[in-house]
Amino acid sequence: MAGGARAQVNKSHKTRFASKSSRNVHKSSVKERQSRAVTAHVLDFSDFFGFLIAPQIEDGDIICFQKLSQARAVDKYRYPDVPSFLEYVKNRQIVHFRSLDRPKEDDFCLELSKLHTYDDVTERVAGQIGVDDPSKIRLTPHNCYSQQPKPHPIKFRVAEHLLDMLVHYNQVSDILYYEVLDIPLPELQCLKTLKVAFHHSTKEDPVIHNIRLPKQSTVGDVLNEIKTNVELSHPDAELWLLEVFYHKIYKIFPLTEKIENINDQYWTLPAEEIPEEEKNLGPLDRLIHVYHFTKEAAQNQMQVQNFGEPFFLVIHENETLAAVKVRIQKKLEVTDEEYSKWKFAFLFLGRPEYLQDSDIVSSRFQRRDYGAWEQYLGLEHSDTTPKRSFTANQNRHTYEKPVKIYN
Repeated sequence: MAGGARAQVNKSHKTRFASKSSRNVHKSSVKERQSRAVTAHVLDFSDFFGFLIAPQIEDGDIICFQKLSQARAVDKYRYPDVPSFLEYVKNRQIVHFRSLDRPKEDDFCLELSKLHTYDDVTERVAGQIGVDDPSKIRLTPHNCYSQQPKPHPIKFRVAEHLLDMLVHYNQVSDILYYEVLDIPLPELQCLKTLKVAFHHSTKEDPVIHNIRLPKQSTVGDVLNEIKTNVELSHPDAELWLLEVFYHKIYKIFPLTEKIENINDQYWTLPAEEIPEEEKNLGPLDRLIHVYHFTKEAAQNQMQVQNFGEPFFLVIHENETLAAVKVRIQKKLEVTDEEYSKWKFAFLFLGRPEYLQDSDIVSSRFQRRDYGAWEQYLGLEHSDTTPKRSFTANQNRHTYEKPVKIYN
């Protein structure tokens, strides 16, 4: 650290500088220099002793001495005087950066200033990981309570300074998560990306497609994009987009609905071909929900636990359970041996009413005063899907089949 050629003073900060031939004197309250900015003013040395006895001087204050440097040598130092050095000490922040794909591991650390702008931070990160365009860096703040990334990333230049990125309620974190985008963040923010799971009727596992379209696009635009990336049963096949949560279907999206407000963080969005039978319902036909379930003991009670992929089924007037079972077995391609172990029940608000082969299924589905997902035909059987954690933000107690992701 090098010094200037003139004496300096900061009255609001209780900082004093005086020069005598080869030295400056700086006095500062430690507590105040941690909470206030340092602003220096020129002071003649003749006033120095007056300031020493002035009422601003208190026990415990620190006087810093600094060697005088030639004016032209000041540019060689990052912090050429005491005020600038203390400003650096006050605002320096070691930030631990983690890849959003590996949120438990530190990738690297950078010494930054709390006053660094959004651009300063992204430029330093881009330089650290070798990315040419800093606008392709997207940052996500840290949740100090859950010790996880926050659900929403930092928008382009919305956070003015580094400190704004680190504050979580009344705490200051030292962790930021980063990801490298394939397009600049300002462009990406004008688009909406949805993760849509397409289940082909002849394939067992769904495939996740990341659909990226302008925010004003509609569900119809999403399905048209899906059609260009999947194999359909025939060229004129129609698709629908569903909203699934906890293995229940809550909504069929209208083709005209805007995608801007569709949330795929907590809901699964399956897209599938609409069966011809379900497009041409008769006047007395019903389209019902069919879900897989098991019963588990919880708090000394048996509770229904849904799992697997829900689906729709058309039931006809006076159709018995025996006839419905034949169609379900064909649809799900279950072996006779396994299918013989399954039980069938009508469930309303989570309470199962087991059915016999001779029961008329449509007679149970008469109530319309509740959501359709609260009354369904339940298929009770063991959950044989691979034991792996279900997709993010879904039921953490259930398991799902693996999926393939294509960008």
